[in-house]
Amino acid sequence: MRKFFAKIHLWLSVPLGILVSVICLSGATLVFEQEITRALDPQLYRVAPPEGVQPLAPSQLAARIREQMPDTLKLSSLQLSGDPREACMAGFEGAARRTLSVNPYTGEVNGWTKKYGFFQTTRKLHRWLMDAPAAKGQPSIGKGVVGVTTLLLVVILVSGLAIWVPRTRKALKQRLKVSCTNGWRRFWYDSHTVLGFYAALFLLAMALTGLTWSFGWYREAAYSLFGGGAQQTAASSQPAKGNSVRPARGGEGGRGVETAAEPFDYAVWDGVLDELKMRYPVYKTITLNERNARIVPDPHTSMRRTDTARFDPRDGRIEGVDRYRDAPRSQSLRGWFYAFHTGSWGGMTTKILYFLSALIGGTLPLTGYYLWLKKRRRTAKK
Repeated sequence: MRKFFAKIHLWLSVPLGILVSVICLSGATLVFEQEITRALDPQLYRVAPPEGVQPLAPSQLAARIREQMPDTLKLSSLQLSGDPREACMAGFEGAARRTLSVNPYTGEVNGWTKKYGFFQTTRKLHRWLMDAPAAKGQPSIGKGVVGVTTLLLVVILVSGLAIWVPRTRKALKQRLKVSCTNGWRRFWYDSHTVLGFYAALFLLAMALTGLTWSFGWYREAAYSLFGGGAQQTAASSQPAKGNSVRPARGGEGGRGVETAAEPFDYAVWDGVLDELKMRYPVYKTITLNERNARIVPDPHTSMRRTDTARFDPRDGRIEGVDRYRDAPRSQSLRGWFYAFHTGSWGGMTTKILYFLSALIGGTLPLTGYYLWLKKRRRTAKK
């Protein structure tokens, strides 16, 4: 049985090794993207709170932003942090995902947040081998190759663990540490087997969760396995309450829909924010939009656990709160799968472990090639 697993491990690793290295090393690069981005432009994310001064109300921030930005940009959202040292982030219609950093105490614009081309290119390499789909959810050759490689990586890891299992207690001790005193070949062998063993669990978590973005059939099976069936998946894809088109004012039965001719009164956000602060004395962020507010209640979480408060855009009266804990199972599973794929589920500790594991995963094919070529040369000499 051991020989069978060894052959499977070899036959899959030799043709796929380079692809595995590319996927793992690019993934390791993306683990600390957010931290690196913030470190490169700290003035866009951190502010010095003046002593005894409260942040401006949302309507005041909106007024200050309009004074400093062109009239062609229409403010569509404000993200307010529960941390007094964090900047406010403003979103605009037609600005894609670009956000504007604003000092919440003065309303002074700090500048547009940046997306570095290096990370964007690395993400394309990691997810699609630079062959991005034409639209979200659409197939592409690169996406398919990454999916198949990741699926077979699971087989490679499982077969590698089967080969690793020692036969004696003495052998077990040798399989748990890297020898640096018995020559280069032994060093590279231990680097492949020992480090591979330590990283295998995390690499399996990354691979098994990453496959949900590659194959629809796998995603449905994974969600069903954890209680998020097809019915819930379909339900979660429907528009959330409060996001549907509202009847025009004064239109009994609906004579039409609200048009862009009627501007949104940003003073509505003031009452919404006050009410939400009463309901959420502690929070990470509150993002105000024209029809709802998204709240991240836990200031210490790195996961996508968000409550949504629906309010009347005319007077700010909160109509209801859709809580994360009450969301369909499939919706919460998406957040869990993302967290377990990126390592964000345990904060900085798991991010470091994921980074090291992905780094090891990228080197495993290289050490494997070295051992394989050495073995072939010895066989040829005989």
